[in-house]
Amino acid sequence: MPVEFISAVHADAGASGPAASSRTGLDVRHLRKYARALDDGGFDHTLVAYHSASPDAFQIAQFVATHTERVRPILAHRPGVVFPTHAARALATLDRISDGRLTLHIISGGSDEEQRREGDYLNKAERYERSDEYIQILRKVWQAEGPVYHEGKYFRFEGYHSDVKPVNGLVPISVGGSSQDAYRVGGQQGDIFGLWGEPLKETAEQIAAVNAVADAAGRPHPRIWVSFRPIIAPTDELAWEKAHRTLGVLKDQARNTELLRQYRTTGRPANVGSQRLLDIADRGEVHDRCLWTAPAVATNAAGASTALVGSPETVAKALLDYVDIGCDLLSIRGYDPLNDAIDYARHILPLVRQELAHRAATSQAA
Repeated sequence: MPVEFISAVHADAGASGPAASSRTGLDVRHLRKYARALDDGGFDHTLVAYHSASPDAFQIAQFVATHTERVRPILAHRPGVVFPTHAARALATLDRISDGRLTLHIISGGSDEEQRREGDYLNKAERYERSDEYIQILRKVWQAEGPVYHEGKYFRFEGYHSDVKPVNGLVPISVGGSSQDAYRVGGQQGDIFGLWGEPLKETAEQIAAVNAVADAAGRPHPRIWVSFRPIIAPTDELAWEKAHRTLGVLKDQARNTELLRQYRTTGRPANVGSQRLLDIADRGEVHDRCLWTAPAVATNAAGASTALVGSPETVAKALLDYVDIGCDLLSIRGYDPLNDAIDYARHILPLVRQELAHRAATSQAA
């Protein structure tokens, strides 16, 4: 499979930092501009994120699909919110609207508090079990030629049938996480597995863990999606100056947000992925070629928060290091979302693609 680039669309023009999860704004003109910038810039996918307070992700994904030509929405979705039969029909409809461009990203949920805002009181292990069952139901409905019956631990229904099917029979499904439960569900069920940006050694170990589960289940290895927040400038020196200015903004944003209040009362975040990022930060601020962990510390590792810092050439080489260990979906989104996406399209995507084309031509010539 070719190496592809992922961004993340934003529904308003606010900065992407600790305060982002609490924003509920929807600026339609900005969203349209953002989606078209990703489309024109050559991104292959864009994440449509999910939060209990944010604009509805299904509707944002449909908006993105209808205002772009090629970029593929990756719809983040929580299994505890919508019953799987309804979700199967809605997702197939959205896939039809997008002409087969949809990908589904399953979020089992790393925060009990956030899950309970929408009435989900299962513990984390149970949420992953439910995700496993949920994915199986989606595929069963999409592939069925007649009524579907199901009786499982979390869902039960009789005689369900959907007239609408995905364009290509199935919608690709992504699973993410850094816990053993995540590896199990991702290896057994995922077409794609998502990781946050850790050092190369730790990333390779996580890939091996997911692939081992897939091997035991007799499934193909999932494609690996790895996420970073690149900070670029014409030279490495200027990029590091920009990085420290960005860090100051993140710290200012964090002071009065829900994120920091949670940290004061609960200490470390509950999800394993965030804990891993903070542990890596404890071992050093810079890893490998240019992986910077300070933003993870400033945001209490709220989501994908590690940065790649340097000139476009340095960051492109760092991304290729991850390609070399098995990552073929590169998620790059910045702390100045729209402007960074435009810069990445101009300066990062071409360098990575040129080097990959050169490697392919050299390999064929040999």
